Amino acid sequence: MNALSFLFPSFVACLILTGIHTYLGIHVIRRGVIFVDIALAQIAALGMTVAFLVGLAPETESAYFFALGFTFLAALFFAYFRDDKIPQEAVIGVSFAVSSALAILVSDKIPHGSEHLKYILSGNILWVSWPQIIKTGAIYLLLGIFHYAFRDKFLLVSSNPEEAKARGMKLWWWDLLFYLSFGLVITSSVQIAGILLVFSFLIVPALCSLLFFETLRGRVLLGWLIGMVTSLAGIAASYFWDLPTGPTIVAGFGIALIFSWGLKRH
Repeated sequence: MNALSFLFPSFVACLILTGIHTYLGIHVIRRGVIFVDIALAQIAALGMTVAFLVGLAPETESAYFFALGFTFLAALFFAYFRDDKIPQEAVIGVSFAVSSALAILVSDKIPHGSEHLKYILSGNILWVSWPQIIKTGAIYLLLGIFHYAFRDKFLLVSSNPEEAKARGMKLWWWDLLFYLSFGLVITSSVQIAGILLVFSFLIVPALCSLLFFETLRGRVLLGWLIGMVTSLAGIAASYFWDLPTGPTIVAGFGIALIFSWGLKRH
């Protein structure tokens, strides 16, 4: 097997992740809940860890639905929790910290628990299989169609909730739909890419595109380009320099953000 055929599935998986995460990342930034992604990813990882504790391998469908249940419960909580005295971002941060601590506690009771923690943090995208890619791509395609069909409403709720409320829209309902669909994406992504890479795909391309474009179309297209180039460079670097693929791509996203900021400044 040559290098191209070996690395190609990982690159395709990264393209699929870029496609849906860039769009959702723009929503997350507009909503001002930057860390909801990493919180939901950690909660999904907690679900996988509990599944592993009861004897389910992390790559199996059973572990996936186990984690999805955890994620949906968190999505329900984030959608319904509203308090004028407590910022939602603070609640999200606490959720991340608590779910991280619980994952460590559960992993401590599992043989090779430290290896499992490394897996859920860094992922294993270099060894992603075509069945995983096809399943994830199908899920994201359906969610993409769903978000496109209701794009005006989702964008209004994300960017101007007061206007959406004035138009008679039920904010809790649209928040619930957003967080449930978002949680489905995150759970699917964490199983193949890990927490750090999922967070990077969601936030960095969206942040870079915000520097250069005001329109949603421009931001999405530039975000896709940044995700594609960074993924390709990260996968190639990890292969030729014998580095872990997930962390290498994450580091590449950091470089991409710094480069974009420097280019905008000049």
